[in-house]
Amino acid sequence: MIAALIDFDFALFNLINQGFSNAVFDYLLPLFRNKLFWLPLYLVILGFLLYKLKLKSLQFIVLIVLTIFISDKVSSELIKKTVCRTRPCNELTLENKIILRADCSNAYSFTSSHAANHFALAHLFFLILTPVLTAKKSKKTMLGFVFYFWAFSVAFAQVYVGVHYPADVFFGALLGLTLASLTYGLYKSLIKRII
Repeated sequence: MIAALIDFDFALFNLINQGFSNAVFDYLLPLFRNKLFWLPLYLVILGFLLYKLKLKSLQFIVLIVLTIFISDKVSSELIKKTVCRTRPCNELTLENKIILRADCSNAYSFTSSHAANHFALAHLFFLILTPVLTAKKSKKTMLGFVFYFWAFSVAFAQVYVGVHYPADVFFGALLGLTLASLTYGLYKSLIKRII
């Protein structure tokens, strides 16, 4: 069973890394991995929170920073150093079989911290921003699609450029969603107790 899942993971990696090759992805997806590329988006969201929610926005900013800190530490320090999975770009058996489109870190592969952190962010953006932006269910669904598709794009880019396997980003995404749900739930219960 596990061998079959690993084989499927390798096959899906090859499909994404090689089979989906095109000039548009070659240009865009390495950018999607770059933290500075998304800085304007973060600044717009920060500005919106400050404008719309005033002092209450500080609570959300602390929540976001704390969640990303926890997500990054759990992924990078706890899971990666426990599982010790080699990145595809460092896997000797794949040396001549992958297309490497980004620098290859010596850090371990499972779970993807990019996926964990961006899915945690997307989930918090959905939970925090959609009630502020709209009351209509259809618009909330659309905003959710935008936030989660953004996180998916960043996670997909990790596989496309050759630095993570699909399982790394899938479980990284689950980790980010879970941690964001937990921290947001704790935040809501604390607010109810205070108020």
